[in-house]
Amino acid sequence: MELTLVVAVVVIALVFDYTNGFHDAANAIATSVSTRALTPRVALVMAAVCNFLGALLGTEVAETVGKGIISTPGGEHGLVIVLSALVGAITWNMITWYFGLPSSSSHALIGGLVGAGLASASTVLWSGILDKVVIPMILSPSIGFLGAFFVMTSILWLFRRTNPGRVTRGFRLAQSLSAAAMALGHGLQDAQKTMGVIFLALLTTGHVQQGDGIPLWVKLAAATAISLGTYSGGWRIMRTLGRRIIHLDPARGFASEAVAATVLYVMAIGLHAPVSTTHTITSAVMGAGATKRLSAVRWGVARGIITAWILTIPAAGMVAAVCYGLAHLILE
Repeated sequence: MELTLVVAVVVIALVFDYTNGFHDAANAIATSVSTRALTPRVALVMAAVCNFLGALLGTEVAETVGKGIISTPGGEHGLVIVLSALVGAITWNMITWYFGLPSSSSHALIGGLVGAGLASASTVLWSGILDKVVIPMILSPSIGFLGAFFVMTSILWLFRRTNPGRVTRGFRLAQSLSAAAMALGHGLQDAQKTMGVIFLALLTTGHVQQGDGIPLWVKLAAATAISLGTYSGGWRIMRTLGRRIIHLDPARGFASEAVAATVLYVMAIGLHAPVSTTHTITSAVMGAGATKRLSAVRWGVARGIITAWILTIPAAGMVAAVCYGLAHLILE
C-alpha cells in the first residue's frame, strides 16, 4: 500500500507540474506574443526549452518546499497529506484556468500543503512560511511593479529622440531575449516546487534522508512535465495577461519581462523563496503600462486578478483539507 501511495504522489505531482506549465505558459510569452515579437508557436517552443533548462539550474526552492513548509508524519499517513495538498492545488489551478485568471500555481501548492497539514494536525512551520512565502509574496509583485515602472521610464527618457519605428523594431528583438530569460526563471522557480513535493513524499517514507539532495530522476521528471505543459499552451490566461490588462508595445513588454525575470532569479538563488511567477510578471506588466498613464491599465481586470491572488492560498487549503478528511475516512 505504501509503495502504491508513493507512486500515486509522484504521478499526481507530475500532473500538477504539467498543469502548472500550461497554466503559467502565459507568464513567459504572453507579452512577446501580444507585441508580435514572437509567433505563438515559436514562443511556446522557446518557453518549453527554457523551462526545462531552468528547472535544472538549482534546488534551493525545492528544498524550501520539501523541508520548510510542513513536517509530515512518516508512512502512509504522511503520503495522504501530500496527496491531498496536490489535489487541492490542481483543483484551484483548473478553476482559475477555466476563468482565465492568472493566479499562482505556487501559492496553490503552498496553500494545499498548509491546508492538508492543519487538517491532519501536522506541524506547520509558520516561521518558514513567514520568511519564505508571506514576505516574498508581498515583495515580489511590489518590486515587479516599481522596477518595471522605473525601467520603462528610463527607456522613454533614453530613447526620447530616437525614431519610434527603430525603437519598436529594436525592442521586438530584445524581447526574444527577455522572454527566454522569463521562461528560464519560470523553470527555476516552478519546476522546483514539484521537485520539493516529490522529495517530501520520499522523505516521509524514508526513501531519502533529511540531508540528501534532490535525486536526478526527480529533477528530470519535473523538468520534463513542466516543459510539456508549457508547450501545450495556456491561451485563456495568455489573452488576459497579454491584452486585457493593457495593450503592450515591445518596449513595455521588454521592461516587464526583464524586471520580472530578475526578481525570479534573485528570489530563487539568493533567498531560496518560492515566489509566484504569475504575481511577478502581472505586476511588472501593470508597472510598465502605468508609464503611459494610470488610466491605461484596465484596473477592473487587475482587481479580479488580485482577488484571485488573495483567495488562492485559503481556497487551495480548504480543498486540500476536505480531500484529506475524505481520504482519512476511506483509509480508516
